[in-house]
Amino acid sequence: MLKKIIKGSKKYSKSDSTVRDAGSRPPGSGNTVSDPNPNVVVNHASRPGQGATNTNSGSPAVPLPPPMTTVEPLPLLRDAPVSERQYLFLRKLQICCFQFDFNDVLKSAREKEIKRQTLLELVDFTQSGSSKTTEICQEEMIKMIGINIFRSLPPAFHENTGQVASDPEEEEHYLDPSWPHLQIVYELLLRYVVSSDTDTKVAKKYIDHSFVLKLLDLFDSEDIREREFLKTILHRIYGKFMVHRPFIRKAINNIFYRFIYETERYSGIGELLEILGSIINGFAVPMKEEHKLFLVRALIPLHKPKPIGVYHQQLSYCIIQFVEKDYKLADTVIRGLLKYWPLTNCQKEVLFLGELEEVLEATQCTELQRCMVPLFRQIARCLNSLHFQVAERVLFLWNNEHIVSLISLNRQVILPIIFEALERNTRSHWNQAVHGLTLNVRKMFMGMDPELFDECQREFAAKEARAQEVEEQREMTWKKLADAAAERG
Repeated sequence: MLKKIIKGSKKYSKSDSTVRDAGSRPPGSGNTVSDPNPNVVVNHASRPGQGATNTNSGSPAVPLPPPMTTVEPLPLLRDAPVSERQYLFLRKLQICCFQFDFNDVLKSAREKEIKRQTLLELVDFTQSGSSKTTEICQEEMIKMIGINIFRSLPPAFHENTGQVASDPEEEEHYLDPSWPHLQIVYELLLRYVVSSDTDTKVAKKYIDHSFVLKLLDLFDSEDIREREFLKTILHRIYGKFMVHRPFIRKAINNIFYRFIYETERYSGIGELLEILGSIINGFAVPMKEEHKLFLVRALIPLHKPKPIGVYHQQLSYCIIQFVEKDYKLADTVIRGLLKYWPLTNCQKEVLFLGELEEVLEATQCTELQRCMVPLFRQIARCLNSLHFQVAERVLFLWNNEHIVSLISLNRQVILPIIFEALERNTRSHWNQAVHGLTLNVRKMFMGMDPELFDECQREFAAKEARAQEVEEQREMTWKKLADAAAERG
Protein backbone atom coordinates (compact mmCIF):
# COMPACT_ATOMS: atom_id res chain seq x y z
CA MET A 1 0.00 0.00 0.00
CA LEU A 2 2.79 2.41 0.91
CA LYS A 3 4.57 1.65 -2.37
CA LYS A 4 1.38 2.52 -4.32
CA ILE A 5 1.05 5.86 -2.52
CA ILE A 6 4.72 6.73 -3.20
CA LYS A 7 4.33 5.68 -6.83
CA GLY A 8 1.22 7.86 -7.24
CA SER A 9 3.05 10.79 -5.65
CA LYS A 10 5.91 10.46 -8.16
CA LYS A 11 3.49 10.41 -11.08
CA TYR A 12 1.78 13.55 -9.85
CA SER A 13 5.05 15.44 -9.39
CA LYS A 14 6.14 14.52 -12.91
CA SER A 15 2.99 15.77 -14.63
CA ASP A 16 2.81 18.88 -12.43
CA SER A 17 6.26 20.14 -13.39
CA THR A 18 6.27 23.83 -14.25
CA VAL A 19 6.44 24.79 -17.92
CA ARG A 20 8.31 27.81 -19.18
CA ASP A 21 6.34 30.47 -21.03
CA ALA A 22 6.54 29.47 -24.71
CA GLY A 23 6.11 33.08 -25.79
CA SER A 24 9.52 34.05 -24.38
CA ARG A 25 12.15 33.95 -27.11
CA PRO A 26 15.86 34.69 -27.01
CA PRO A 27 17.12 38.00 -28.39
CA GLY A 28 19.64 37.93 -31.22
CA SER A 29 23.33 38.04 -30.51
CA GLY A 30 25.11 41.07 -31.96
CA ASN A 31 24.04 42.02 -35.47
CA THR A 32 23.70 38.46 -36.65
CA VAL A 33 20.14 37.60 -35.65
CA SER A 34 17.13 39.79 -35.04
CA ASP A 35 14.92 39.45 -31.98
CA PRO A 36 12.25 36.80 -32.80
CA ASN A 37 9.32 38.47 -31.02
CA PRO A 38 10.34 37.99 -27.36
CA ASN A 39 7.29 39.75 -25.96
CA VAL A 40 4.60 38.13 -28.07
CA VAL A 41 1.86 36.61 -25.92
CA VAL A 42 -1.02 34.85 -27.66
CA ASN A 43 -4.10 34.39 -25.50
CA HIS A 44 -6.57 31.71 -26.51
CA ALA A 45 -9.69 31.04 -24.50
CA SER A 46 -9.62 27.40 -25.54
CA ARG A 47 -6.06 26.80 -24.33
CA PRO A 48 -4.91 25.81 -20.84
CA GLY A 49 -3.94 28.63 -18.52
CA GLN A 50 -0.36 29.51 -17.63
CA GLY A 51 1.33 26.86 -15.59
CA ALA A 52 -0.98 24.08 -16.82
CA THR A 53 0.56 21.05 -18.42
CA ASN A 54 -0.11 20.23 -22.06
CA THR A 55 -0.36 16.54 -22.69
CA ASN A 56 -1.52 14.48 -25.61
CA SER A 57 -3.32 11.20 -24.97
CA GLY A 58 -1.67 10.77 -21.60
CA SER A 59 1.88 11.45 -22.88
CA PRO A 60 4.17 13.05 -20.28
CA ALA A 61 4.65 16.82 -20.59
CA VAL A 62 7.87 17.89 -22.31
CA PRO A 63 9.59 20.81 -20.50
CA LEU A 64 10.46 23.73 -22.73
CA PRO A 65 14.20 24.08 -23.31
CA PRO A 66 15.98 27.21 -22.07
CA PRO A 67 16.11 30.14 -24.55
CA MET A 68 18.80 29.98 -27.22
CA THR A 69 20.91 33.07 -27.95
CA THR A 70 22.75 31.77 -31.01
CA VAL A 71 21.96 29.60 -33.99
CA GLU A 72 23.99 26.41 -33.79
CA PRO A 73 23.46 23.04 -35.52
CA LEU A 74 21.76 20.34 -33.48
CA PRO A 75 21.78 16.54 -33.78
CA LEU A 76 19.38 15.04 -36.30
CA LEU A 77 16.01 13.94 -34.96
CA ARG A 78 16.33 10.49 -36.49
CA ASP A 79 19.62 9.93 -34.64
CA ALA A 80 18.23 10.94 -31.24
CA PRO A 81 16.71 8.40 -28.81
CA VAL A 82 12.89 8.31 -28.98
CA SER A 83 12.64 9.62 -25.42
CA GLU A 84 14.62 12.77 -26.35
CA ARG A 85 13.08 13.56 -29.73
CA GLN A 86 10.30 15.82 -28.46
CA TYR A 87 12.75 17.94 -26.47
CA LEU A 88 15.10 18.16 -29.47
CA PHE A 89 12.09 19.02 -31.65
CA LEU A 90 11.36 22.01 -29.39
CA ARG A 91 14.97 23.18 -29.57
CA LYS A 92 14.88 23.03 -33.35
CA LEU A 93 11.68 25.10 -33.32
CA GLN A 94 13.59 27.73 -31.32
CA ILE A 95 16.26 27.91 -34.04
CA CYS A 96 13.55 28.44 -36.65
CA CYS A 97 12.15 31.38 -34.67
CA PHE A 98 15.22 33.49 -35.41
CA GLN A 99 14.68 35.94 -38.24
CA PHE A 100 17.19 37.31 -40.72
CA ASP A 101 17.60 40.04 -43.31
CA PHE A 102 17.19 38.27 -46.66
CA ASN A 103 17.77 41.41 -48.69
CA ASP A 104 21.48 40.94 -48.00
CA VAL A 105 22.48 37.52 -49.31
CA LEU A 106 25.87 37.41 -47.56
CA LYS A 107 24.69 38.58 -44.14
CA SER A 108 24.38 35.70 -41.60
CA ALA A 109 24.77 33.16 -44.41
CA ARG A 110 25.82 30.34 -42.03
CA GLU A 111 22.87 30.91 -39.66
CA LYS A 112 20.44 31.10 -42.56
CA GLU A 113 21.63 27.76 -43.90
CA ILE A 114 21.33 26.13 -40.45
CA LYS A 115 17.76 27.42 -40.17
CA ARG A 116 16.93 26.21 -43.69
CA GLN A 117 18.26 22.70 -43.02
CA THR A 118 16.40 22.62 -39.69
CA LEU A 119 13.14 23.60 -41.37
CA LEU A 120 13.59 20.88 -43.99
CA GLU A 121 14.19 18.33 -41.25
CA LEU A 122 11.04 19.43 -39.40
CA VAL A 123 9.02 19.00 -42.59
CA ASP A 124 10.35 15.46 -43.07
CA PHE A 125 9.74 14.62 -39.42
CA THR A 126 6.13 15.88 -39.54
CA GLN A 127 5.42 14.17 -42.84
CA SER A 128 6.87 10.81 -41.79
CA GLY A 129 4.71 10.56 -38.66
CA SER A 130 7.46 8.47 -37.09
CA SER A 131 6.75 9.93 -33.67
CA LYS A 132 3.53 11.23 -32.13
CA THR A 133 3.85 15.01 -31.67
CA THR A 134 2.72 16.13 -28.25
CA GLU A 135 0.29 19.00 -27.80
CA ILE A 136 2.91 21.39 -26.49
CA CYS A 137 5.10 20.67 -29.52
CA GLN A 138 2.17 21.40 -31.81
CA GLU A 139 1.53 24.69 -30.04
CA GLU A 140 5.18 25.72 -30.27
CA MET A 141 5.30 24.73 -33.94
CA ILE A 142 2.28 26.91 -34.81
CA LYS A 143 3.86 29.78 -32.87
CA MET A 144 7.08 29.37 -34.85
CA ILE A 145 5.16 29.31 -38.13
CA GLY A 146 3.31 32.47 -37.13
CA ILE A 147 6.54 34.29 -36.24
CA ASN A 148 7.90 33.55 -39.71
CA ILE A 149 4.90 34.12 -41.98
CA PHE A 150 2.84 36.76 -40.16
CA ARG A 151 4.74 39.89 -41.10
CA SER A 152 4.18 43.30 -42.63
CA LEU A 153 4.05 42.88 -46.38
CA PRO A 154 6.27 45.25 -48.39
CA PRO A 155 4.42 48.16 -50.03
CA ALA A 156 3.21 47.67 -53.58
CA PHE A 157 5.34 49.17 -56.34
CA HIS A 158 2.92 52.04 -57.00
CA GLU A 159 2.74 52.84 -53.26
CA ASN A 160 6.53 52.84 -52.89
CA THR A 161 7.16 55.15 -55.85
CA GLY A 162 4.13 57.39 -55.53
CA GLN A 163 3.12 56.65 -59.11
CA VAL A 164 -0.46 56.18 -60.23
CA ALA A 165 -1.49 52.55 -59.88
CA SER A 166 -1.17 50.75 -63.20
CA ASP A 167 -3.01 47.75 -64.53
CA PRO A 168 -2.04 44.73 -62.33
CA GLU A 169 -1.85 42.58 -65.48
CA GLU A 170 0.96 44.80 -66.80
CA GLU A 171 3.02 44.92 -63.59
CA GLU A 172 6.10 42.77 -63.13
CA HIS A 173 5.73 39.89 -60.69
CA TYR A 174 7.31 40.62 -57.29
CA LEU A 175 9.62 37.93 -55.89
CA ASP A 176 10.11 37.94 -52.12
CA PRO A 177 13.83 37.48 -51.28
CA SER A 178 12.90 35.49 -48.14
CA TRP A 179 10.83 32.98 -50.13
CA PRO A 180 13.41 30.11 -50.01
CA HIS A 181 12.82 29.98 -46.23
CA LEU A 182 9.14 30.98 -46.23
CA GLN A 183 8.35 28.19 -48.67
CA ILE A 184 9.62 25.55 -46.24
CA VAL A 185 7.63 27.12 -43.38
CA TYR A 186 4.47 27.00 -45.52
CA GLU A 187 5.29 23.40 -46.45
CA LEU A 188 5.53 22.53 -42.76
CA LEU A 189 2.14 24.13 -42.05
CA LEU A 190 0.57 22.29 -44.99
CA ARG A 191 2.00 18.92 -43.85
CA TYR A 192 0.70 19.54 -40.35
CA VAL A 193 -2.81 20.41 -41.57
CA VAL A 194 -3.17 17.46 -43.99
CA SER A 195 -1.46 14.87 -41.78
CA SER A 196 -3.73 12.03 -40.71
CA ASP A 197 -1.95 12.11 -37.32
CA THR A 198 -3.15 15.67 -36.66
CA ASP A 199 -6.06 15.61 -34.22
CA THR A 200 -8.56 18.29 -35.29
CA LYS A 201 -9.79 18.80 -31.73
CA VAL A 202 -6.26 19.63 -30.61
CA ALA A 203 -5.17 21.54 -33.72
CA LYS A 204 -8.19 23.90 -33.69
CA LYS A 205 -6.87 25.35 -30.41
CA TYR A 206 -3.87 26.75 -32.28
CA ILE A 207 -5.24 27.14 -35.81
CA ASP A 208 -8.02 29.36 -34.49
CA HIS A 209 -9.97 32.33 -35.87
CA SER A 210 -7.12 34.72 -35.18
CA PHE A 211 -4.67 32.48 -37.07
CA VAL A 212 -7.04 32.10 -40.05
CA LEU A 213 -7.65 35.86 -40.21
CA LYS A 214 -3.91 36.57 -40.33
CA LEU A 215 -3.54 33.89 -42.99
CA LEU A 216 -6.18 35.65 -45.11
CA ASP A 217 -4.36 38.98 -44.75
CA LEU A 218 -1.33 37.38 -46.42
CA PHE A 219 -3.31 36.86 -49.64
CA ASP A 220 -2.44 40.49 -50.41
CA SER A 221 1.18 39.38 -50.98
CA GLU A 222 2.46 40.35 -54.41
CA ASP A 223 4.49 37.15 -54.64
CA ILE A 224 2.33 34.74 -56.64
CA ARG A 225 4.23 31.74 -55.19
CA GLU A 226 3.14 32.67 -51.68
CA ARG A 227 -0.48 33.13 -52.74
CA GLU A 228 -0.50 29.67 -54.35
CA PHE A 229 0.68 28.07 -51.10
CA LEU A 230 -1.85 30.09 -49.09
CA LYS A 231 -4.63 28.98 -51.43
CA THR A 232 -3.79 25.30 -50.90
CA ILE A 233 -3.42 25.64 -47.12
CA LEU A 234 -6.65 27.64 -46.61
CA HIS A 235 -8.58 25.16 -48.76
CA ARG A 236 -7.26 22.28 -46.64
CA ILE A 237 -8.13 24.13 -43.41
CA TYR A 238 -11.66 24.74 -44.72
CA GLY A 239 -12.01 21.05 -45.52
CA LYS A 240 -10.61 19.74 -42.24
CA PHE A 241 -11.89 22.27 -39.68
CA MET A 242 -15.66 22.39 -40.12
CA VAL A 243 -16.00 24.77 -37.18
CA HIS A 244 -14.09 27.44 -39.14
CA ARG A 245 -16.15 27.28 -42.33
CA PRO A 246 -18.72 30.06 -41.63
CA PHE A 247 -15.96 32.30 -40.28
CA ILE A 248 -13.76 31.79 -43.37
CA ARG A 249 -16.65 32.59 -45.73
CA LYS A 250 -17.49 35.73 -43.78
CA ALA A 251 -13.86 36.87 -43.66
CA ILE A 252 -13.49 36.41 -47.45
CA ASN A 253 -16.74 38.33 -47.87
CA ASN A 254 -15.27 41.26 -45.91
CA ILE A 255 -12.11 41.24 -48.06
CA PHE A 256 -14.28 41.49 -51.18
CA TYR A 257 -16.27 44.40 -49.72
CA ARG A 258 -13.09 46.33 -48.95
CA PHE A 259 -11.74 45.60 -52.43
CA ILE A 260 -14.94 46.62 -54.26
CA TYR A 261 -15.92 49.73 -52.34
CA GLU A 262 -12.62 51.07 -51.01
CA THR A 263 -9.29 50.05 -52.51
CA GLU A 264 -9.88 48.21 -55.83
CA ARG A 265 -6.48 46.71 -55.10
CA TYR A 266 -5.87 43.30 -53.58
CA SER A 267 -3.42 40.80 -54.98
CA GLY A 268 -5.18 37.57 -53.99
CA ILE A 269 -8.74 38.04 -55.26
CA GLY A 270 -8.23 35.37 -57.94
CA GLU A 271 -6.87 32.82 -55.46
CA LEU A 272 -9.73 33.49 -52.99
CA LEU A 273 -12.23 33.00 -55.82
CA GLU A 274 -10.57 29.68 -56.71
CA ILE A 275 -11.13 28.50 -53.15
CA LEU A 276 -14.74 29.71 -53.28
CA GLY A 277 -15.25 27.85 -56.56
CA SER A 278 -14.58 24.56 -54.76
CA ILE A 279 -16.71 25.64 -51.78
CA ILE A 280 -19.69 26.63 -53.96
CA ASN A 281 -19.37 23.34 -55.83
CA GLY A 282 -20.05 21.57 -52.53
CA PHE A 283 -23.12 23.62 -51.54
CA ALA A 284 -26.19 21.49 -50.89
CA VAL A 285 -29.36 22.06 -52.92
CA PRO A 286 -31.62 23.90 -52.23
CA MET A 287 -29.08 26.56 -51.32
CA LYS A 288 -29.25 28.47 -48.07
CA GLU A 289 -30.34 32.10 -48.15
CA GLU A 290 -26.91 33.03 -46.77
CA HIS A 291 -25.23 31.71 -49.93
CA LYS A 292 -27.64 33.55 -52.24
CA LEU A 293 -26.96 36.80 -50.38
CA PHE A 294 -23.24 36.19 -50.85
CA LEU A 295 -23.84 35.94 -54.62
CA VAL A 296 -25.83 39.20 -54.72
CA ARG A 297 -23.77 41.26 -52.30
CA ALA A 298 -20.21 40.12 -53.02
CA LEU A 299 -19.75 38.07 -56.20
CA ILE A 300 -21.90 40.10 -58.62
CA PRO A 301 -20.44 43.47 -57.46
CA LEU A 302 -16.95 42.06 -58.18
CA HIS A 303 -17.77 42.90 -61.82
CA LYS A 304 -17.44 46.58 -60.94
CA PRO A 305 -13.67 47.08 -60.27
CA LYS A 306 -11.45 48.02 -63.18
CA PRO A 307 -8.87 45.18 -62.76
CA ILE A 308 -11.53 42.49 -63.29
CA GLY A 309 -9.43 40.97 -66.07
CA VAL A 310 -7.02 39.57 -63.46
CA TYR A 311 -9.66 37.41 -61.76
CA HIS A 312 -12.56 37.25 -64.23
CA GLN A 313 -12.04 33.59 -65.13
CA GLN A 314 -12.34 32.51 -61.48
CA LEU A 315 -15.27 34.88 -60.87
CA SER A 316 -17.14 33.58 -63.91
CA TYR A 317 -16.66 29.99 -62.70
CA CYS A 318 -18.19 30.86 -59.30
CA ILE A 319 -21.15 32.64 -60.93
CA ILE A 320 -21.87 29.71 -63.27
CA GLN A 321 -21.75 27.29 -60.33
CA PHE A 322 -24.60 29.21 -58.69
CA VAL A 323 -26.74 29.20 -61.86
CA GLU A 324 -26.12 25.50 -62.48
CA LYS A 325 -27.15 24.64 -58.92
CA ASP A 326 -30.25 26.86 -58.99
CA TYR A 327 -31.48 27.92 -62.45
CA LYS A 328 -33.81 30.49 -60.85
CA LEU A 329 -30.74 32.62 -60.06
CA ALA A 330 -30.14 33.23 -63.78
CA ASP A 331 -32.39 36.31 -63.80
CA THR A 332 -30.53 37.74 -60.77
CA VAL A 333 -27.13 37.15 -62.38
CA ILE A 334 -28.10 38.60 -65.79
CA ARG A 335 -29.58 41.73 -64.22
CA GLY A 336 -26.42 42.03 -62.12
CA LEU A 337 -24.25 41.87 -65.25
CA LEU A 338 -26.40 44.55 -66.92
CA LYS A 339 -26.08 46.76 -63.83
CA TYR A 340 -22.27 46.74 -64.01
CA TRP A 341 -22.00 46.60 -67.81
CA PRO A 342 -18.97 48.67 -68.92
CA LEU A 343 -19.62 51.82 -70.95
CA THR A 344 -16.16 52.70 -72.28
CA ASN A 345 -13.96 49.65 -71.63
CA CYS A 346 -14.24 47.40 -74.69
CA GLN A 347 -11.94 44.63 -73.37
CA LYS A 348 -14.05 44.38 -70.24
CA GLU A 349 -17.17 44.26 -72.43
CA VAL A 350 -15.77 41.25 -74.29
CA LEU A 351 -15.27 39.48 -70.93
CA PHE A 352 -18.87 40.22 -69.95
CA LEU A 353 -20.17 38.81 -73.23
CA GLY A 354 -18.18 35.60 -72.71
CA GLU A 355 -19.62 35.22 -69.21
CA LEU A 356 -23.11 36.05 -70.46
CA GLU A 357 -22.93 33.20 -72.97
CA GLU A 358 -22.06 30.73 -70.20
CA VAL A 359 -24.92 32.02 -68.04
CA LEU A 360 -27.42 31.80 -70.92
CA GLU A 361 -26.27 28.25 -71.61
CA ALA A 362 -27.43 27.30 -68.10
CA THR A 363 -30.64 29.38 -68.29
CA GLN A 364 -34.14 28.05 -68.87
CA CYS A 365 -36.78 29.79 -70.96
CA THR A 366 -38.92 30.98 -68.03
CA GLU A 367 -35.95 32.74 -66.43
CA LEU A 368 -34.89 34.38 -69.70
CA GLN A 369 -38.37 35.81 -70.18
CA ARG A 370 -38.01 37.81 -66.96
CA CYS A 371 -35.02 39.77 -68.19
CA MET A 372 -34.93 39.42 -71.99
CA VAL A 373 -36.09 42.97 -72.78
CA PRO A 374 -33.24 44.83 -70.99
CA LEU A 375 -30.81 42.05 -71.97
CA PHE A 376 -31.43 42.26 -75.73
CA ARG A 377 -31.46 46.05 -75.65
CA GLN A 378 -27.88 45.77 -74.38
CA ILE A 379 -27.10 43.13 -77.00
CA ALA A 380 -28.42 45.50 -79.68
CA ARG A 381 -26.03 48.22 -78.46
CA CYS A 382 -23.16 45.72 -78.60
CA LEU A 383 -24.12 44.73 -82.16
CA ASN A 384 -23.57 48.32 -83.30
CA SER A 385 -20.31 48.75 -81.38
CA LEU A 386 -17.56 50.31 -83.48
CA HIS A 387 -15.06 48.06 -81.68
CA PHE A 388 -15.07 45.00 -83.92
CA GLN A 389 -14.20 42.56 -81.09
CA VAL A 390 -17.33 43.54 -79.15
CA ALA A 391 -19.61 43.29 -82.20
CA GLU A 392 -18.00 40.01 -83.27
CA ARG A 393 -18.24 38.47 -79.77
CA VAL A 394 -21.93 39.26 -79.39
CA LEU A 395 -22.67 37.76 -82.81
CA PHE A 396 -20.97 34.54 -81.69
CA LEU A 397 -23.91 34.04 -79.29
CA TRP A 398 -25.87 32.75 -82.31
CA ASN A 399 -23.34 29.90 -82.69
CA ASN A 400 -24.66 28.39 -79.44
CA GLU A 401 -27.52 25.98 -80.09
CA HIS A 402 -29.13 26.38 -76.66
CA ILE A 403 -29.11 30.19 -76.92
CA VAL A 404 -30.53 30.03 -80.44
CA SER A 405 -33.36 27.79 -79.18
CA LEU A 406 -34.12 30.28 -76.38
CA ILE A 407 -34.16 33.15 -78.88
CA SER A 408 -36.37 31.18 -81.26
CA LEU A 409 -38.95 30.53 -78.53
CA ASN A 410 -39.05 34.24 -77.69
CA ARG A 411 -38.50 35.68 -81.16
CA GLN A 412 -41.73 37.73 -81.08
CA VAL A 413 -40.15 39.93 -78.41
CA ILE A 414 -36.45 39.65 -79.27
CA LEU A 415 -36.40 40.28 -83.04
CA PRO A 416 -38.17 43.68 -82.90
CA ILE A 417 -35.61 44.80 -80.29
CA ILE A 418 -32.48 43.90 -82.28
CA PHE A 419 -33.75 44.17 -85.88
CA GLU A 420 -32.66 47.78 -86.33
CA ALA A 421 -29.15 46.98 -85.04
CA LEU A 422 -28.85 44.08 -87.51
CA GLU A 423 -29.99 46.25 -90.42
CA ARG A 424 -27.54 49.02 -89.58
CA ASN A 425 -24.67 46.50 -89.42
CA THR A 426 -25.50 45.03 -92.83
CA ARG A 427 -25.58 48.51 -94.36
CA SER A 428 -22.73 50.39 -92.76
CA HIS A 429 -20.46 48.43 -90.37
CA TRP A 430 -16.83 48.98 -91.33
CA ASN A 431 -15.58 45.48 -90.40
CA GLN A 432 -16.11 42.75 -93.01
CA ALA A 433 -16.18 39.89 -90.45
CA VAL A 434 -18.91 41.64 -88.45
CA HIS A 435 -20.79 42.36 -91.69
CA GLY A 436 -20.67 38.67 -92.71
CA LEU A 437 -21.74 37.38 -89.27
CA THR A 438 -24.64 39.84 -89.17
CA LEU A 439 -25.90 38.57 -92.54
CA ASN A 440 -25.83 35.00 -91.16
CA VAL A 441 -27.87 36.01 -88.08
CA ARG A 442 -30.30 37.91 -90.30
CA LYS A 443 -30.83 34.78 -92.47
CA MET A 444 -31.34 32.71 -89.31
CA PHE A 445 -34.20 34.97 -88.18
CA MET A 446 -35.67 34.96 -91.68
CA GLY A 447 -35.76 31.16 -91.55
CA MET A 448 -37.26 31.09 -88.04
CA ASP A 449 -40.30 33.25 -88.86
CA PRO A 450 -40.56 34.85 -92.32
CA GLU A 451 -43.79 36.69 -91.46
CA LEU A 452 -42.33 38.26 -88.32
CA PHE A 453 -39.17 39.18 -90.21
CA ASP A 454 -41.19 40.90 -92.97
CA GLU A 455 -43.25 42.77 -90.37
CA CYS A 456 -40.11 43.99 -88.63
CA GLN A 457 -38.69 45.03 -91.99
CA ARG A 458 -41.84 47.04 -92.80
CA GLU A 459 -41.76 48.74 -89.41
CA PHE A 460 -38.09 49.56 -89.84
CA ALA A 461 -38.76 51.02 -93.32
CA ALA A 462 -41.64 53.10 -91.94
CA LYS A 463 -39.46 54.33 -89.10
CA GLU A 464 -36.73 55.30 -91.55
CA ALA A 465 -39.27 57.14 -93.72
CA ARG A 466 -40.49 59.09 -90.69
CA ALA A 467 -36.92 59.89 -89.71
CA GLN A 468 -36.21 61.04 -93.29
CA GLU A 469 -39.28 63.24 -93.23
CA VAL A 470 -38.25 64.80 -89.92
CA GLU A 471 -34.75 65.42 -91.29
CA GLU A 472 -36.11 67.09 -94.43
CA GLN A 473 -38.40 69.26 -92.34
CA ARG A 474 -35.49 70.28 -90.15
CA GLU A 475 -33.36 71.20 -93.17
CA MET A 476 -36.22 73.19 -94.65
CA THR A 477 -36.62 75.13 -91.41
CA TRP A 478 -32.93 75.95 -91.33
CA LYS A 479 -33.09 77.06 -94.99
CA LYS A 480 -35.96 79.43 -94.20
CA LEU A 481 -34.05 80.88 -91.27
CA ALA A 482 -30.95 81.35 -93.47
CA ASP A 483 -33.01 83.07 -96.18
CA ALA A 484 -34.66 85.38 -93.64
CA ALA A 485 -31.27 86.31 -92.22
CA ALA A 486 -29.93 87.02 -95.75
CA GLU A 487 -32.85 89.36 -96.51
CA ARG A 488 -32.26 91.36 -93.30
CA GLY A 489 -28.50 91.50 -93.88
